[in-house]
Amino acid sequence: MENLKDILLGNKPVLIDFFAEWCGPCKAMKPVLDNLKRELGDNVRIIKIDIDKNNALAASYNIQSVPTLILFKENKIVWRASGARQMSEIKNIIGNYI
Repeated sequence: MENLKDILLGNKPVLIDFFAEWCGPCKAMKPVLDNLKRELGDNVRIIKIDIDKNNALAASYNIQSVPTLILFKENKIVWRASGARQMSEIKNIIGNYI
């Protein structure tokens, strides 16, 4: 099984969605991210991380609220936003790194 460190070191953009099961806006982001994955296919990797099951990882990225989206390119954070976002905004941001 791949580990997060290896995934982030790759040259493909990686979008991490830090979420929680109890979070309403997080649930609203699921179809947005599903559609985004369908449109962008293998050009981006989208990973969902439940902050309640991964406390240490969430703390290491200073996650204060959910959802928080972080886009990585070659192990560097290139974009970060908290709160629900429109698909068009996320797609445009990722497009800069494909």
